[in-house]
Amino acid sequence: MRKGWLLKNSVAFVGVVVSVCCLFVIIISVLKLPDVSLRDKLTGPSRGRKLSRDEEIGKLGKMMIEMLPEDLAFTVFVPSERAFKRDLRLQVNQSLGAEKRNDTYAIVSRILGFSTLPRTLLSTMVPPLKLVSYDSLSGLTLYISKDDDGLLVVNRIRSERINIRKGEFVVHVMDGIIMDAEFEQSVQPDIYEEEDFIETNILR
Repeated sequence: MRKGWLLKNSVAFVGVVVSVCCLFVIIISVLKLPDVSLRDKLTGPSRGRKLSRDEEIGKLGKMMIEMLPEDLAFTVFVPSERAFKRDLRLQVNQSLGAEKRNDTYAIVSRILGFSTLPRTLLSTMVPPLKLVSYDSLSGLTLYISKDDDGLLVVNRIRSERINIRKGEFVVHVMDGIIMDAEFEQSVQPDIYEEEDFIETNILR
């Protein structure tokens, strides 16, 4: 009788241990799921392979950030590579002459002044359905809001990726270029250059 009781208790004990272990694994799995969705909300949805921070920011964006002192906190609204090319016909090209590279550097440094805040601003610090404003390094007022997807909109330009940390900096990648009206007028591509661009890149 005592032997049967021990056998039953051993089976029951093993069953309880297995059940507890399974329950523990399920709880751990469930607790890890929100981390993934939270990352998607903060950095934007990932498509295809995961990009490195430098790839997300782009070469011209990286050039912008390298102009800032590393030991201070800044928030930079960096135009995407596509926005640089689309809006300013600007892209990194190693074969460019020194004069053209200097022009590119000068334009990028001006854009840096328009699109950089001397403070940390994560998307979580912008209240939903509210408009906040801050002055950029150049004195241009940036009007910042958050859309339904949690992405930032700055002076009516929507972000593509948000909350990328680079040391003391917070970087938001924008689908457009933040600049004042005067600078925008001065860097507008000439009508003949635009026609050449269309012919070589679209009609080809």
